[in-house]
Amino acid sequence: MTTMLTGTQKAALVLIQMGREAASGVMAQLSENEMELVTAEITRLKSVDEATVAEVLEEFQRTATRALTVASGGYSYAKKLLEETLGREKAAEVLERLKSQVQVQPFEFLMHADARQVVSLLSGEHPQTIALVLAHLRPEHASAIMAGFSPETQTIVARRIATMEGASPDVVGLIADQLKLKATNLITSQELTSVGGVQPLVEIINRADAATEKLILEGLTEQDPELADQIRQLMFVFADITMLEDRAIQLVMRSVETGTLATALKGADDSVRDKILRNMSERARENLVEEIDALGPVRISLVEEARSKVVQVIRGLEERGEIMISRDGEDEYVA
Repeated sequence: MTTMLTGTQKAALVLIQMGREAASGVMAQLSENEMELVTAEITRLKSVDEATVAEVLEEFQRTATRALTVASGGYSYAKKLLEETLGREKAAEVLERLKSQVQVQPFEFLMHADARQVVSLLSGEHPQTIALVLAHLRPEHASAIMAGFSPETQTIVARRIATMEGASPDVVGLIADQLKLKATNLITSQELTSVGGVQPLVEIINRADAATEKLILEGLTEQDPELADQIRQLMFVFADITMLEDRAIQLVMRSVETGTLATALKGADDSVRDKILRNMSERARENLVEEIDALGPVRISLVEEARSKVVQVIRGLEERGEIMISRDGEDEYVA
């Protein structure tokens, strides 16, 4: 029962049961990101059976001692709750940002599923079906799922995602319904038409671990060298740090632990090392150099893992609009 619900969905259900006044007080204590996530789930929760409500409330408070009347969520409830919490103007801004989220996607029932469960669900499916599903999911989630398949399957699916131009809403809906039945999941789905292409694949690979990234690119190089080169040109890798503006480097350094950075710089090109060192204070630079020297020999896998963490920080800063990365060698800017 409640295992079918995510933590955010359970939180939304509890807030609905509390009533708008009490719920708005709780919402006021959340961060803006948490508030948006919970609001999106409130909007989706049209109705829930009493047994599930009881289980959720017992799990959170263990105080469900009387019969419960199921409240309903929906857009109207979410709007009123936000207005009482944030005021009408701010609530309108949040709801505007949520428009794309509250439109239920066809594979939404997989969006919070464990990657290993999704791999099991998709095992045996046609590569085109797997590609279609991954193209609809969040890049970081799709990346984790992709890592669970064999290298051969990863290569085939990666190529199909990159060459996929679109999909019929009817076909997408049919596939989603079949998979939903197979997964015995309760969340309903609607249509989504924009899928596939090289950029979604790049975003998936960008969030993969170093080993998965290497396997996918090596496989694509064998099957479609031109496509592999196109993807590499769009990706940001550790060596591309030299392309970043100095102020962007400084932002990155604030978010990376010294130990991780020291490991990442083991065996790095002089140009990369120099770019980073000259953007640090003298004392920080001396500490970093000492830590690098003190490491001694380091396994390549650990170096790649550390570099992947640095790259993830850079990609995160770009996604939040704090830095801009030029893929064609042009200057970058700090927002």
